Amino acid sequence: MASSTETSSQPERPSRPNLAFRQLRGRRSPAEFAALVRRAAREIGERVSCDARYVGRVEAGEIRCPNYAYERVFLHMFPGRTLTDLGFAPRSSVRGRSARTAADPPGTSGTAETRGAHEPYDTEDHRYDPQDPYDPHDPDEPYEPYENDPLNHEESDVLRRAFMTGGGATVAAATLSPLGLATDAVAAVRPARRAGSSEATVLEEAVRRIRLLDDRHGADGLYRRAAAPLRAAYALLDAGATRLATADRLHSGAGELAISVGWLAHDSGRFDDARSHYAEALATARMTGDPGLEAHAFCNTAFLARDTGRPREAVRAAQAAQRAGRPLGSARLMSLLALREAGGWAGLADRAGCEQALARAQALFERGHSDADPEWMSFYGEAELEGLEAQCWSTLGDWRRASRHARRAADLQDPHFTRNIALYTAELADDLAREGRPDEAAQAALRVLGLLDQVQSSRIQTMLAGTARVLLPHRRASGVSEFLDRHASLPRTGRA
Repeated sequence: MASSTETSSQPERPSRPNLAFRQLRGRRSPAEFAALVRRAAREIGERVSCDARYVGRVEAGEIRCPNYAYERVFLHMFPGRTLTDLGFAPRSSVRGRSARTAADPPGTSGTAETRGAHEPYDTEDHRYDPQDPYDPHDPDEPYEPYENDPLNHEESDVLRRAFMTGGGATVAAATLSPLGLATDAVAAVRPARRAGSSEATVLEEAVRRIRLLDDRHGADGLYRRAAAPLRAAYALLDAGATRLATADRLHSGAGELAISVGWLAHDSGRFDDARSHYAEALATARMTGDPGLEAHAFCNTAFLARDTGRPREAVRAAQAAQRAGRPLGSARLMSLLALREAGGWAGLADRAGCEQALARAQALFERGHSDADPEWMSFYGEAELEGLEAQCWSTLGDWRRASRHARRAADLQDPHFTRNIALYTAELADDLAREGRPDEAAQAALRVLGLLDQVQSSRIQTMLAGTARVLLPHRRASGVSEFLDRHASLPRTGRA
């Protein structure tokens, strides 16, 4: 075990200043740039504790390659650039560092379950608490630790294996790739043991990764590859946990993963699978008394019910979500749940009920963000608010209002969230077509076609097919023929 005075191991080669990263900072101070990093992280659902000292260490070359969370944030901030473009060393060149210090006795695993409380964790003087290694409500507890920390290093045991499968007989690696989740890698065979905080951490990271990939690429290519990590997550629950706090994290993580996989099924048109996954998450929430997970499960159940022609169930599920989520104190959560209820009222052709729920959603949204907002709600901003309201007006047949809100949604969306831009623009195209503006509809639909090489979503493809049917009688209008021809030439592939 490392002593209380021991610092991280020295780099194997002298540090070289990262001049490229320094140039990107420009005239901003390190503290100002660190604030931009934290803001960018929130935009994509990450949590990093970037400060001026971290920026200084990067620029000094002390951090040769960032861990995965920082990598995602930096690539989000500077789209089109690689880590090498940002002045970092290739990840392969920093592989192989030991997850233990020289003072650790042979045979120690180097995980949070076996290290003492004195091993360095981040750039400041924070230390692990072996009784509670992670408190999501503690502002001083960094999500992004020291670059040599085994919970984040690529070569650590934890990141080489994501989940233990049933009975603890096999350790499966859920390798995250740029376009999906590999499910067939088996890292090792180990004796059965109960899960610890390291497994809970990787489970939480898998949920974040799936959400990020869905935002960028859509669900169709991800769903099947995400099923194996979900099975492994529930096997972890069967294996038991070392501490009650870890068990709570595992249950919450498994439930959130079930919802994420359910959403992938939902968005790719596998509605029965989605319903099953949402029900699984709801059962997990009820068993553990987790109101946040329960609200999330009911939220997605309401959305699914609306999409599958069960509007009354959508209203009831959204109202159940509001009852579960109200004690959490998040106005943004209650705003989203009011929108789910509005969608159900629209499906019932109850315009008054829909308008009341929409007004409530707007008022709650205007209260702004709070620390009580769930992590999974990172997608819910003004663009999503506008997009969901557009769907309500579209369901009610008010195409003019629907197209106005859909246009605002597409204009407001962060350009890095390609899937949502395609979704809102497809909604706009359909609303314009039904409003009787075929030329504008065709132009919007052509923009969506231009995004389909990056996005795989059956929902979006179904919307485009409906727009094409509406535009068929208007082939002579400007751009309509081009859209119809390009749409007809799209490959008709099966589900991934």
